[in-house]
Amino acid sequence: MRRLGQEYSDLQRVVDLWHEYESASKALDEARNLIAEETDPEMLDMAGAEASEMEARIAPLIEGIQGALIPKDATEHADAVIEIRAGAGGDEAALFAADLLRMYQRYAETRGWKLGVLDSSETGVGGVKEVVFEVSGDGAFRRLKLESGVHRVQRVPSTESQGRIHTSTATVAVLPKVEEVDLEINDIDIRTDVYHSGGAGGQNVNKVATAIRLTHIPTGIVVTCQNERSQLQNRQKAMEILRARLWDEQRRQQQSEIAADRKAQVGTGDRSEKIRTYNFPQSRVTDHRINFTSHQLDRVLEGNIDEFVDALLSEEQARKMASVTSR
Repeated sequence: MRRLGQEYSDLQRVVDLWHEYESASKALDEARNLIAEETDPEMLDMAGAEASEMEARIAPLIEGIQGALIPKDATEHADAVIEIRAGAGGDEAALFAADLLRMYQRYAETRGWKLGVLDSSETGVGGVKEVVFEVSGDGAFRRLKLESGVHRVQRVPSTESQGRIHTSTATVAVLPKVEEVDLEINDIDIRTDVYHSGGAGGQNVNKVATAIRLTHIPTGIVVTCQNERSQLQNRQKAMEILRARLWDEQRRQQQSEIAADRKAQVGTGDRSEKIRTYNFPQSRVTDHRINFTSHQLDRVLEGNIDEFVDALLSEEQARKMASVTSR
């Protein structure tokens, strides 16, 4: 019922846009006919203003209809599973990974989404080696998916005595949280290991083994989850992460096949690509895929990333539309 409701909503949007287009087109024709037949100056001015208004309305309606008719991805309404891992740069990379985690936490708050940490590995200096968390809310994956890639930071570390700028990286992977019916996983393909979970510095070690490690034997994908209270809850969350990673692997293979057929590589799906640079000395954030720059680094790190998200989605929409119309 949820899927049917989402499909109905998507179709209803097309119908509503078409009705608006028909109404505006009819009003434009009437205004043009009046201009052709009328001689009264006041009426001509009114008809001219009406025609200009309708012409301004029609252009975005046509664009909206074309965009709504582009085939929807199966993950259009999915929640997101996000993995952040510290890359090159040691402790500084781990601190940057923690900055990115806070950025997405604050962004989720502004959108009214729910965020929950599934698994994390912290450093002793307030950094994060790696963290996996789930973002639940309408459009979470659609708006966050293009955050996947290598994020690069350029700044002077607090431990740097000579004021030299260091470059560090963190990798972000955004996966769709898919329902059990979307992807079948055979139990015989999964090896389950149970162990004791623990926090930073050996704190909060459970007396009962509740942490779960799942290994998908055919692909070698390993998933761990230790943040829930019970073994059953951790296993359920671990299965959600595993399902998301397997789904993502299938999507990437499909994208590669499509890219080979069309001779157009979808760059935003490549996690090895440096997608964005956060330059502290210049208070600058640059997304290299669309050559978009903001000079409000502090606001971006506070979760104000909508300008990047909207620009990336617009570019993706234009690329999809060009692909459809060129067939």
